[in-house]
Amino acid sequence: MALLWCTEALPLAVTAFLPTVLFPIMGIMSASVVSTEYLKDTNILFIGGMLVALAVEHWNLHKRIALRVLLIIGVRPSLLILGFMVVTAFLSMWISNTATTAMMVPIAHAVLEQLHRMPMGKDVEEGRSNSAFELQEPSPQKEETKLDEKDRKQDGPAPPAPSESKAQQNEEQLRFARGMSLCVCYSASIGGIATLTGTTTNLVMQGQVNSIFPQNGNVVNFASWFGFAFPTMVILLLLSWVWLQFLFLGFNFRKNCGLGDQMREQEKAAFEVIRREHKLLGPMTFAEKAVTILFVLLVVLWFSREPGFFTGWGNLAFSDENGKSMPSDGTVAILIAVILFIVPSKIPGLTQEPGKPGKLKAPPALLNWKIVKEKMPWNIVFLLGGGFALAKGSEESGLSKWLGDKLTPLESVPPPAIAFILCLLIATFTECASNVATTTIFLPILASMSQAICIHPLYVMLPCTLSSSLAFMLPVATPPNAIAFSFGGLKVTDMAQAGFMLNVIGVLVITLAINTWSIPMFNLHSFPSWAQSNTTGFCGVSQANITTSSP
Repeated sequence: MALLWCTEALPLAVTAFLPTVLFPIMGIMSASVVSTEYLKDTNILFIGGMLVALAVEHWNLHKRIALRVLLIIGVRPSLLILGFMVVTAFLSMWISNTATTAMMVPIAHAVLEQLHRMPMGKDVEEGRSNSAFELQEPSPQKEETKLDEKDRKQDGPAPPAPSESKAQQNEEQLRFARGMSLCVCYSASIGGIATLTGTTTNLVMQGQVNSIFPQNGNVVNFASWFGFAFPTMVILLLLSWVWLQFLFLGFNFRKNCGLGDQMREQEKAAFEVIRREHKLLGPMTFAEKAVTILFVLLVVLWFSREPGFFTGWGNLAFSDENGKSMPSDGTVAILIAVILFIVPSKIPGLTQEPGKPGKLKAPPALLNWKIVKEKMPWNIVFLLGGGFALAKGSEESGLSKWLGDKLTPLESVPPPAIAFILCLLIATFTECASNVATTTIFLPILASMSQAICIHPLYVMLPCTLSSSLAFMLPVATPPNAIAFSFGGLKVTDMAQAGFMLNVIGVLVITLAINTWSIPMFNLHSFPSWAQSNTTGFCGVSQANITTSSP
């Protein structure tokens, strides 16, 4: 299965179904037991989260947020890159990284066209809108063709300039365009690590922990993940901005931010385009307000269900005999998703249906099943299930214990060194294989290793899960990279050069995170009792080699 996932000789979801056939035939698990692995609570959380994200996309709420933030930050070169990175990272925390990139890259290119090619005031004075902003999720290649044709019609020939200065200016513009494309796709991948539902690899990790260690007490939930991963994301995003600015703009902060200079005419025109497109969205509709309220409610319920540092509503109102919350994050996500199918998209009134006098017409709901059929990535649901089935089969067959026994020599290596080396390995492997497949393959092995050498399973599983999102070097590494690359102007060497350093920065930031604030959050200095239940040996509670090695 690992070989098929890495080569993609079969579709990822098809490979994920192999345990349903092979495990019963090989006598590892019965068919009924294998099948239950394919729709666990983590899959329900993924489905509910995606349904809410589809509603946000359908009513264009993400576009309104993006344009509004860009208006606040402005269009100075360095601040423009920062603005696009912040917006893209925030959106990818909640909706698909691919959908976020597909929306933001055309907006970035439209702004660049105004900065680099448009004579002052032409669009502004004539009141034309920019067609590039109309992209939702069509093919990027088609959109690029439309953008170029529209600009050629509108812009006309560029004013003549001396050949040397013009060549230098074109080179600067090309470098800036490359930086803009890369900043969007990179920040989509970075932003996804901040929330449990931000990218599928995070859900794989939660599901594997719950599957391999069923007595873990829900140690990985939305609130605990956010507390660990959000600061990591912020630090990595800021360092990425500094690196991309240095690489594509040079390290002249005053010039790049335009401090002390009057806004150039092209920048005014680009700002005007963003302002007009935001204005064209009009005031928020009832549907947008309703989706916003439900989205905020979802996030609040996620955070307050079982936060750990105070008693959540799940513990108070719906606790089991041990005081644990019976509803999960998936329960909350499905509840809000069901409400989206009930709440109308317009304030209900007595509107008659056209052509049918006397018959009242009900407004459509905020979300309908036709949208879900078109955009829901069901293949990911099956891929998650296949990973859980594979992990369960490894445990039932004794493969996990065998692997753990073979890895016992690592006990003499300091845990921080183990975590750092594993992060480098995962970050390299994920450049060539699917991020989800990478985590699905490696996490059960890491869980067995942690039990064998008596270190907290999360001490290696958390950083390796984050490292699987550090796919920055190749266009094929992740869909956001492919979308940015398809818009042209980028070479593989550009992405490899920028991505290599970002991989190094990412591994260092993740290593910092796992050795500092995550230790008290997850009690990483001791080996947990819930991990001990699956091992034949006994691990002591003290892990002084972690605490003394951490800053």
